[in-house]
Amino acid sequence: MKNIGLSLSVAILMVACTNGDDAQATGGTSEEMQALTDISPIDRKPFETAVIASFDEPWAMTFLPDGRMLVSEKAGKLQLVDAKGQKTEISGVPEVDYGGQGGFGDIVLAPDFAKSNTVYLSWVEAGDNDTRGAVVGRAKLILSGQKPALTGLKTIWTQNPKVEGKGHFSHRIAFSPDGQYLFIGSGERQKFDPAQDMAANLGKIVRLYPDGSIPKDNPFVDKDGALPEIWSLGHRNILGLAFDRKGRLWNQEMGPLAGDELNLVQRGANYGYPIVSEGNHYDGKKIPNHNTHPEFEAPKVAWVPTIAPGGMIFYSGKLFPAWQGSAFIGGLASQALIRVSFDGSSAKEAERFLMGARIREVEQGPDGAIYVLEDGEGGRMLKLTPAG
Repeated sequence: MKNIGLSLSVAILMVACTNGDDAQATGGTSEEMQALTDISPIDRKPFETAVIASFDEPWAMTFLPDGRMLVSEKAGKLQLVDAKGQKTEISGVPEVDYGGQGGFGDIVLAPDFAKSNTVYLSWVEAGDNDTRGAVVGRAKLILSGQKPALTGLKTIWTQNPKVEGKGHFSHRIAFSPDGQYLFIGSGERQKFDPAQDMAANLGKIVRLYPDGSIPKDNPFVDKDGALPEIWSLGHRNILGLAFDRKGRLWNQEMGPLAGDELNLVQRGANYGYPIVSEGNHYDGKKIPNHNTHPEFEAPKVAWVPTIAPGGMIFYSGKLFPAWQGSAFIGGLASQALIRVSFDGSSAKEAERFLMGARIREVEQGPDGAIYVLEDGEGGRMLKLTPAG
């Protein structure tokens, strides 16, 4: 296999320094300002790329049963997109607090969407005294007629507490394979310590029923001073949340200065942030690694230097049979699509495909094609199909 040369690494570094990482979009030290020299070798073109449409800061996408797509744009728009890339704006989207990393976030279908027409969405809302926080709500998606709309929007979960700043909202959504439980990633909002505070849901993954109520078998329901919605803790900025084919929940999250993580999410587990990390603070202060504190769950994969991960899926389609069971992660700083392979509960980066743009989101289409969303203004939706 060929190695990627230093000139390519320098070029990636230059792009990273000019774009800035999501976690520092409000002007702090960039999580992307690192040399990206140790990347996977690439010696083949396994897919062809077709441009479907372009968007204004796309963040998330999901497929409808009829093959059309829903795409969220961070400033507060939801687009209905057909296979030819024709876009129709959907009305009824909530007002969002837009800026930095804040705005419109995830969009997923309810497990019973075919019957209920219910969708779940996340966004950032303003609080008092220049505070803000993520929320998750559900609404009916009305597609009949020429003007699609969301109706009956109801908030079912709120990030607590709302704090100042415009970073690390996370607000990724995933349903368990049986459709019984709703999982939400909640970032620590660049405040560090709340990730270990059981009285706050920042820096946590939470588990709810689809109506927002709390399952009685959650791990901290009977713990004094703990929010009963908490499923796991010690997280930083969760930007990918997905179940594998064995029904196990995984998350990926941005580390501080390097140390991005892929975690197997387990009931009641503590992943250690900010006490431990495979990265360090931006001011140069060292953070102990996970192996110094065995009481914390260590990541299955840690990226040093950073990849700045975006969305994540587990692939199950037939177009790329050799990739079934692999995870695909969008790379922001790395401008790549990253394939992770698994052996039991072990994981490793298997391949990295350079895309020439920051990759915000990854989804699998009904036909098994892989779709990605580029980040930022003019971000394109690309359809990836087997080469040849």
